[in-house]
Amino acid sequence: MNTSTKVRNRVMGAMAFGLLAATALSANFMIAPSKPVLAETAQQVAPQAGFADLAAKVMPAVVSVEVTLANVVDDSSGDDGQDGPGVPNLPQDSPFRDFFNQFPQFRDQFPQAPRQPRGGIAQGSGFVISADGYAVTNNHVVGNATKVSVKFSDGQQYDAKVIGTDPKTDLALIKIEGGKDFTFVRFSEKEPRVGDWVMAVGNPFGLGGTVTSGIISARGRDIGSGPYDDFLQIDASINKGNSGGPAFNLDGDVVGINTAIYSPSGGSVGIGFAIPAATAQDVIASLKDNGKVTRGWLGVQIQPVTDDIAEGLNLTDKKGALVADVTDKSPALAAGIKTGDTIVKVGADEISDPRDLAKKVARYAPGKSVDVTIMRNGKSMVVPVELGKMPGEKQELASADTASPERGLAELGVRLAPAEDGAGVKVIDVKPGSAAEDRGIRAGDVILEVAGKEVHEPSDVKAALQAAAKSSSKQVVMLIRSGDNQRFIALPGAGKG
Repeated sequence: MNTSTKVRNRVMGAMAFGLLAATALSANFMIAPSKPVLAETAQQVAPQAGFADLAAKVMPAVVSVEVTLANVVDDSSGDDGQDGPGVPNLPQDSPFRDFFNQFPQFRDQFPQAPRQPRGGIAQGSGFVISADGYAVTNNHVVGNATKVSVKFSDGQQYDAKVIGTDPKTDLALIKIEGGKDFTFVRFSEKEPRVGDWVMAVGNPFGLGGTVTSGIISARGRDIGSGPYDDFLQIDASINKGNSGGPAFNLDGDVVGINTAIYSPSGGSVGIGFAIPAATAQDVIASLKDNGKVTRGWLGVQIQPVTDDIAEGLNLTDKKGALVADVTDKSPALAAGIKTGDTIVKVGADEISDPRDLAKKVARYAPGKSVDVTIMRNGKSMVVPVELGKMPGEKQELASADTASPERGLAELGVRLAPAEDGAGVKVIDVKPGSAAEDRGIRAGDVILEVAGKEVHEPSDVKAALQAAAKSSSKQVVMLIRSGDNQRFIALPGAGKG
């Protein structure tokens, strides 16, 4: 093995990746400079004259956003029982805090400090979208601000006020005060494509307006920051202080808002993430009109459609979102949507999976009537639904995390008894090492349905499985309740009870 191969193997073996918000924070939150890894550009070529004309055109509309943070207690010591030592100095509502709570191994790259009041200065980027001074930035830049000011590339500085923020998409709208007739840029109306050139502009490390270029490496990235993740991945350098800055196409229109980087411990590999213009437009319009974002709510608990479940429900493919439960007093319940239905379309938009359903429904305003196409008993149905208003942070619309995908199982491997309330059959014991245990079935779970039929006695489960074994169906779908959640599992039709 040659020396370069050994070095590469050691590097790959030691690398652990984390997500970092690209915001300049004063309290020891540092991100190392990116070293872009450029993807192939296929037949697309950079402008022969470079990006100078484009930069000169858009630079006057890009601002540095300087924020005085509220003097709040630093909870990085884990006093709330959730955050541990070394959590980056992010606002409490930042979606990126969840990442460090979930993956504590990435906290080691941040200095630990005792619990103490903190304030200080944060610095990010933004861009003006109207002549009267409305500007876009990230929620994690201004979400915890007591004072906001912006600085233009010509040195002019103005105070600004926060009009509204949306933590779920990490977007914020601010209004620049004391000026008029500002140079502004527009959101792109074109659908971005993988391989398109982009130019990122921002204020990295407080150096002033800086331009980097690259391409769109991928679309539709889910980085785990929120329920509506749909990021563009770009390889233009995004560094500390670039948060909230724009990524432009060659027409000078904004295709994305730079938000985060994908980084190894202590460095960057040049992978950045930007909120698409299509997402930002709707959110920013709502913030301008209402100061907040209101999203449509369907009121279903859903899970992905696996191959086995698709076969068991007579679906032609595994697209869509399977309804595992319907919330009481929800629009879905009022419209007649039932547990076991598979949502395949909302309006004219096809639904690929649970996360896609969440994003599609959230685009509609509460009170809007929309046709929802479902599959029930192998037949397609269109159900008109008047969407409601999402009731709160904890009751997400169609969260993809409410039920986990299940694989087929050959046998139950459980002992059963009638449920105390008569609704279903309770799992009393699960055999260690059995297929049921491997697939997450636990003592205390309740089997509600087998092959679409309600069960109330262990004999009902056995009879339903025997009937399914004699049918032509290769998969049997079973509805199980675990605590407050419900989910479907599929098992081979030839399995014994």
